[in-house]
Amino acid sequence: MGLSVKPAVVAPVGTSTRVVPSLTPPVRMLSSPRMVPPTTPSGKSLLSLFMSPMRPDDGASKDYCQEDNMQYPCVPGKGYYGGGPIQLTWIYNYGPAGESIGFDGLNNPEAVANDAIVSFKIAFWFWMKNVHSVIGQGFGAIIRAINGGECVGGNTDTVNARIGYYTDYYSQLGVSTGDNLSC
Repeated sequence: MGLSVKPAVVAPVGTSTRVVPSLTPPVRMLSSPRMVPPTTPSGKSLLSLFMSPMRPDDGASKDYCQEDNMQYPCVPGKGYYGGGPIQLTWIYNYGPAGESIGFDGLNNPEAVANDAIVSFKIAFWFWMKNVHSVIGQGFGAIIRAINGGECVGGNTDTVNARIGYYTDYYSQLGVSTGDNLSC
């Protein structure tokens, strides 16, 4: 028994439309309750927290390069945007992610979108580095950890779409969403 994901809903977001995955039970518990503190989501709740921010790549609106970044210099002609299930963006994420999981994030950023192994390693890397420490604070804290700009009025439609995915996944898995859904 395991987790299966199938396209379920076409959801409008901003000016684009995309397919939203549907989780189909049965779902195995992802972690033993003995392995995490009692206030930390686990199992179905943790799966929903991880899946909710994921969305298909809508394409680049810009290259997400920082011209003044000397530690991770941009490579001409490369774009550092929307790669993988967590939509990794910005050169300052591609550089350290590549170093951490062992791929050339500066010269080959497209590997995040084209290689499933790299893309999910990146999603887990980003999650553990930026999100894991706030999961007990509600979904709003997760949105802030992933893309804080959305929380200061940068993209209300995207925040609402994330919350919609989150509540839909929780509903499909039969678990409560808890409080603090929005940032």
